[in-house]
Amino acid sequence: MSQSSKLRKAVNLALQGGGSHGAFTWGVLDCLLQDDRVDIEGISGTSAGAINAVVLVDGFMQGGIDGARQALHDFWKAVSDEARASPIQRSPLNMLTGDWSLDNSPGYLWFDLVSRMASPYEMNPLNMNPLRDLLERQVDFERIHHCELIKLFVSATNVHTGRVRVFSCGEISVDAVLASACLPHMLQAVEIDGVPYWDGGYMGNPVLFPFFDACETEDVVIVQINPIERKDTPKTARDIIDRVNEITFNSSLLKEFRAIDFVSRLIEDGKLDPAHYKQIRVHRIEGNEFLNPLGASSKLNTEWAFLQHLFEAGRDTANVWIEGTFDALGKHSSMDLRAMFQG
Repeated sequence: MSQSSKLRKAVNLALQGGGSHGAFTWGVLDCLLQDDRVDIEGISGTSAGAINAVVLVDGFMQGGIDGARQALHDFWKAVSDEARASPIQRSPLNMLTGDWSLDNSPGYLWFDLVSRMASPYEMNPLNMNPLRDLLERQVDFERIHHCELIKLFVSATNVHTGRVRVFSCGEISVDAVLASACLPHMLQAVEIDGVPYWDGGYMGNPVLFPFFDACETEDVVIVQINPIERKDTPKTARDIIDRVNEITFNSSLLKEFRAIDFVSRLIEDGKLDPAHYKQIRVHRIEGNEFLNPLGASSKLNTEWAFLQHLFEAGRDTANVWIEGTFDALGKHSSMDLRAMFQG
């Protein structure tokens, strides 16, 4: 993706899902788009990451870099506006204490309890999904189909086979994005050509392998909003469930990390021909400092003040990352995968 002939270092972006925490990724993307040293060749997104990806590409097709930044802003503002009438809001106590979580919200507590006792087929038999209307208003999917400057991949999980389905630019529709963001305890499975799909995070959060054949650059930047590691042992039932979900949604990414490291070692040892195999360089922009202290319930908090807070945190984190990592792009990984799997 480039609007000038100026040489820029190319990267592929891998965007994780995480509900409203995706606003952190919005801030990261805004910073990367604004920086004139970084060129985005491909984007792979899951759930909120898929939403950020399609909004960015649609905006870029319409108005270049400025169009992409504006489209992301407009989408997240529309998310906040749509949720103003929702019964799931922060409690007065949380507002007074500056706690962004919804743990004391009567609406959230009711929804959380009912979703564990009844399926979305029982709770929402008409299969109403406000995200569908929002995406259809904010994104022109026909325009995305004609994008040649950014390679786009959205992943969802096939309910029947348990395997990942990757949708590329020409296949991406509102249903593909909704499938990628379909949490099964909250929403009915999204059917595409008669096949039901759930959230892509179960089998790829996000998937990296499409980059290896479709893109020339060997630098992959993970925008990670689900922590791989936590220092504290969860003790409450809710904390245990939240940690299980984090582990589950990171498991496929860790497998891809291990595979990348394995291939790199074989190339370094001369057992694979580098002319036929890519030695992928992996980098990571993570929001642990800002996101780890937040409760899992805050992923449903769509207050504009909260989304702006996450946006600014994402921009600040990306700025620090660029200054510290730019020189590594095109040369070596800034993420030590080997050390990750030695512990």
